[in-house]
Amino acid sequence: MKAYVGLGSNLGERESLIRQALDAMATLPQTTVVRASSLYDTEPLGEVMQPDFLNAVVLLETDLAPRQLLWNLMLIEKRLGRVRTQKWGPRTIDLDLLLYGDEIIDEADLRVPHPELTRRAFVLVPLTELDPMLVHPGTGEALRAHLSRLKTRPPVKRGTRLWN
Repeated sequence: MKAYVGLGSNLGERESLIRQALDAMATLPQTTVVRASSLYDTEPLGEVMQPDFLNAVVLLETDLAPRQLLWNLMLIEKRLGRVRTQKWGPRTIDLDLLLYGDEIIDEADLRVPHPELTRRAFVLVPLTELDPMLVHPGTGEALRAHLSRLKTRPPVKRGTRLWN
């Protein structure tokens, strides 16, 4: 199954943490890293004063069930020093399961597609870099159509390549 995971970091060595998270995803059972987007510098959302984020999206091919994949992503976050103290607060690493094939999952602790997906340019820009024709399973619209309706605030600035 194709799964897209968002990566973000705004504490510590941001690029190093994102690369470590990507390397950890590459070692997950029944999972292959297919491609990763460029890195993007993004201003933080929310009311909390905090450093800018570095964001990317990775495309995985996985036989893990959505809940198994999410559990593994949370384990990677924990190993890389993620402490959940404040919603939308600063963090060493943030791994979000954005899409899992065409599945729509709406459970208390697992929502796919990610509920904020269509409102976040810092996710839509790298997603459409990976696949310009990608369609949102819930709306049936191309993600680039959702992106075109957004004002890219905070701005999303493209950086270096993450993965070949």
